[in-house]
Amino acid sequence: MQISLLTDSIFPYTMGGMQKHSYYLVKYLARAGVMVDVYYGLAEGMGVPEKYDEYSEEELKNIRFFPIYFPKSGRYPGHYILENYLFSKRVYSKLIQHPTPDFVYIQGFAGWYYLQNRRKQQAGNNIKTGINFHGVEMYQKAVNLNIKLQHFLLRPPTAYNSKKADVLFSLGGKLTPIHRKTAPSSTISEIPIGITCDWLVDPNKLKASDKRRFTFIGRYERRKGIEELSSVLSGEGRIIFSSTEFHFIGPIPSEKQVKGYANIKYHGAIHDEGKIKELLQASDVLLCPSWSEGMPTVILEAMASGCAIIATDVGAVSEQVDSSNGILIRPGDKKQLKAAIEKMITLPGEQLLAMKKASIKRIEEKFLWEKVAEQTITEIKRIIEEH
Repeated sequence: MQISLLTDSIFPYTMGGMQKHSYYLVKYLARAGVMVDVYYGLAEGMGVPEKYDEYSEEELKNIRFFPIYFPKSGRYPGHYILENYLFSKRVYSKLIQHPTPDFVYIQGFAGWYYLQNRRKQQAGNNIKTGINFHGVEMYQKAVNLNIKLQHFLLRPPTAYNSKKADVLFSLGGKLTPIHRKTAPSSTISEIPIGITCDWLVDPNKLKASDKRRFTFIGRYERRKGIEELSSVLSGEGRIIFSSTEFHFIGPIPSEKQVKGYANIKYHGAIHDEGKIKELLQASDVLLCPSWSEGMPTVILEAMASGCAIIATDVGAVSEQVDSSNGILIRPGDKKQLKAAIEKMITLPGEQLLAMKKASIKRIEEKFLWEKVAEQTITEIKRIIEEH
């Protein structure tokens, strides 16, 4: 089977959930014997990679890379929409130079121009396509007016692209109803993102100490809910939380940090995956109080590391977290966030340990990349055969 993957970029050249998903999707499809052509974006001025050392020699036998520079159009409201459209034209120009694949897998807007024009060519009309908008955050709750404007501008092209594809890949949870509303007549296929097995810890070696350790991982971004978390930690909850450690990993500006508490530690940005694993494996609970999400990789990483989870019930988070391994709360609700933290602090050790083990079990059952890739291949074959 031959698949063409169209994406705005790919890890490690660009950081982000969609870019990591593209990276691992290519790697594990290739491992399974699928031929994959990767059309991906590079920032202007970035050199074209001479080698792809992140992939094994066996994987590279099944992969061809086609880097394409991402255009810049200036700074004005909605500039990113035009840039994505122009990039999709560049992708299309490159794509039609190569033999027809069996399936086109589109990440975000990278296939916009292809979807717009494929009906004009008989060959293109026969190729089945799937599109993955991951969190479709433009349809989720906006934290402020600026974000609301961005969402408003992104909705029409998202709906247009969704309706043009043969299948919409959904991460599940609250995202599938969004897809159904956006493209009512489209076929929807629920497939999660994955994580590699090297993240898994031995559940028999887990323990829950009396002094609970909480961790937040992420950059400072308003939708990540860090302001609500900081408010809880620096407000009336400071006495209750005094015997507990809180660790923040990510580039959080000094002026946004909670000051004056020895039990609140900021580690800054950490790019060493081994160090992140070490910190997560030493933690009891991951905090993810976002206003909107798709299916956060950081939650999967924390689950595989043996953490219980406190997260907002947004996007596909409910596919990852339920009462067996954590607590789901409403986005922006500081009272619920505080209550959830208090519950985790006072939870008997054996109950917390059961949650931590449940996280690992769920990863093993549903979220390992080998299983996600197998599920993706099975679904693509079904789409090709049915059409």
